[in-house]
Formats: sequence, structure tokens, C-alpha cells
Amino acid sequence: MKRILIAGALALAAGGQALAADLPQPGPPPPRAPATYVPVPVALYNWTGFYIGGNLGTDWSQGDYCDSFGNCIGATNTWKFLGGGQVGFNYEFNGGVLIGAEADFDWAPNNNNNVVGPVGYGFTANNGWLTTFTGRLGYAWDRFLVYGKGGGAWVGTGNSAVVNTAGVQVASLNTSNYGWTAGTGIEYAFWGTFSVKLEYDYVGLSSQSFTIPTTGDVFSTSNNRSIQMVTVGLNYKFGY
Repeated sequence: MKRILIAGALALAAGGQALAADLPQPGPPPPRAPATYVPVPVALYNWTGFYIGGNLGTDWSQGDYCDSFGNCIGATNTWKFLGGGQVGFNYEFNGGVLIGAEADFDWAPNNNNNVVGPVGYGFTANNGWLTTFTGRLGYAWDRFLVYGKGGGAWVGTGNSAVVNTAGVQVASLNTSNYGWTAGTGIEYAFWGTFSVKLEYDYVGLSSQSFTIPTTGDVFSTSNNRSIQMVTVGLNYKFGY
């Protein structure tokens, strides 16, 4: 009996091996896909927001006062130091186009005492200031911005007067003037929300005239009064 059981077990084992030999063998595992690196996109600088800053530079003005006989007083190309501040708002569209508005105030603490003219009079003006309100249009390449601006300008002087050879005031002028302005500039956001800019502006002023009481002579600037400015500035934008 024992021999019969052993023989049956051997037969079953042989049959199982034969059946396993007939079954298909598993193939190699599929190759794994290589790992791919997906870079994280770097966000472009956003110029949208309110900003405040300061500026320093120089300006030079033109515009002699002349009468109908061709007599003129006042000097052209008077260079002056100026400094002040600005505040504004920018909005940048997805394509990099930027629009904005800005208000500037600059102070030029200089004395401008012109040489006495050929008719025996001179012109003096002290402590000038200039305010502009402008719109801005520009295009930004990430942190680099190019823009143009235009709007209105107001200019004031203190103690503006005409004096004779003895230094006695013989006529006074309006202490505030208005006109238009246009300019262009470049700006770069160099760290966080701080940016630095270089700007050129032209201010065209309205005509101005005055009469010397002692002679009745009328002097006028016609429409040739202007101020040109070159400034560098630093801005801080609120938010990101």
C-alpha cells in the first residue's frame, strides 16, 4: 500500500511539471519611462500699483522779454539745480503695455539775476518751483520699462521783478504760470519693488508781458518761453 501511495505522488508531481512546462512563461517587465524635469516658470515683474519717490536733476530755461522795438532783457539757457518728488499709479496689461498717471513737484532754490539789458533794466527771479500732472504710456520687458508722458505744468517764482540800474524795482510779474509738458524716460526695477529712472521733460509756458510804469514800454515773451529738465529718480511701489 505504501508503495502505491509513493508511486501516485510521483506521478502527480511529474504531471504538474509537464503542465507547468506547457504554460506560457511571463515576459520581462515593461521599461520604466525616464523621469522628466518640469521647470517652474518665473513670474514676470508686475508694474501695477501705486508708487512714491524722489528725483534730482537740472533744468535750463529760455525766453527773453522783448518790446516792440527789439529791446530785450533776460538771459537764455539759464541752468539751475532742481529736486523734488513724485507720486503716481501704473496699470500693466498682460502684453506688457502700461498706462498710468503721475504728479511731480520740483523745487529749484536758485537766484536768477540777469545782466542789465540794453535799455537799462534787469530781471530777477528767486526760488522757483514746478508742478506737473501727466498721463503715462509705456511698454515693459519684465523689470525694464520705457515710457512717454504728457499733461499740464505750473511754474512759480518768488520776488519776480524788473529792476533799474540802481536795483530799484520798477515792475513786477505774475508769480505763477501755466503751460503744457511732454517727456520720455526709462525705468528699471532693480530690487524688490524699488526702481530707478532717467527722464527728460519739456515744458512750454504761456506768453507773459509787463509794462514799465516810468516809460510805458511793454515787454512780452510771445510764445518762446520754455523749460527743459533732465532728472534721475528713485521710486518705491506698494505691493507686488
